[in-house]
Amino acid sequence: MAGPGGLLRVKILPPQKEQPHIVSVLRALETAVQQTEAILEKLKAVKQGLLHDLLTRGIDANGQLRLPQTEAPHLYKESPLGWTPKEWEVHQLQNLLADVSPAMRSGPFGSALLKDELVEQGLPLLGIDNVYTEQFVTDFRRFVTPLKFAQLSRYAVRPSDLMITIMGTVGRCCLVPDDIGLALSSKHTWTISIDRDKYSPYLAMLQMNYAPWIQKHFAKDQQGGTMMAIRSETLRSVLLPVPSRNEQLQIEAILLEASLRIDSEQIAVAKLHEKKRGLMDDLLTGRVRVTPLLEKAA
Repeated sequence: MAGPGGLLRVKILPPQKEQPHIVSVLRALETAVQQTEAILEKLKAVKQGLLHDLLTRGIDANGQLRLPQTEAPHLYKESPLGWTPKEWEVHQLQNLLADVSPAMRSGPFGSALLKDELVEQGLPLLGIDNVYTEQFVTDFRRFVTPLKFAQLSRYAVRPSDLMITIMGTVGRCCLVPDDIGLALSSKHTWTISIDRDKYSPYLAMLQMNYAPWIQKHFAKDQQGGTMMAIRSETLRSVLLPVPSRNEQLQIEAILLEASLRIDSEQIAVAKLHEKKRGLMDDLLTGRVRVTPLLEKAA
């Protein structure tokens, strides 16, 4: 068959006797991919269940999940978030902010930072492309000079700050990593510093992403069914359940372990997909023969 420019395109096929074996190898890999993806989906569902139970029931003095309110009503009290353990409090986010100025910020705006003041190398200016659900992406694309950073230092991010997108997909939230160094937030995000002696930034981040009561609260800022932004007063008035700091740490440890298992399976799935792509290319072009692979597997 003639290709572009009149060149003859030759379709390379493996020997017919090897084709069933190639199909067998690729099917085995596809099965492994599907099984690992199924495990991944189950782990995600388990994490969502844990998140709900731990942030509504918490951990008792014995380190066990509290019995539900229907089975042990004496352990619970009514709150603005529904039934919560008697020992817990409920606070607005503004009462859990760190004693820094400003603890909540979005910007710089207007002439404070002009486009032609951005440089190819320097200190990162973070945006929505760095903030994904539970994931901070260290792919820095915009930079400012150290001098400009000093002028805009009120917008500097701190380790474990919450960052929430207010453009594009509004409401994605992640934590700033501990090794961030010097970097600025931008007008496309809210950046929030939590008092870590009062509340876990990690638990706050998870609730910003998943808690139905927070999603309902954010919906107040929707216009025509689409969330256009999140206002300062909406964020400040977000309600969070507040167990003791020790109980928060126990809850955090359980949810972190669940997240690490999910991360591990996601890496495994990605590796299997990469292996399958590579094998398809090698086997279907003859660069690698299937017989040695079958002998090795046997």
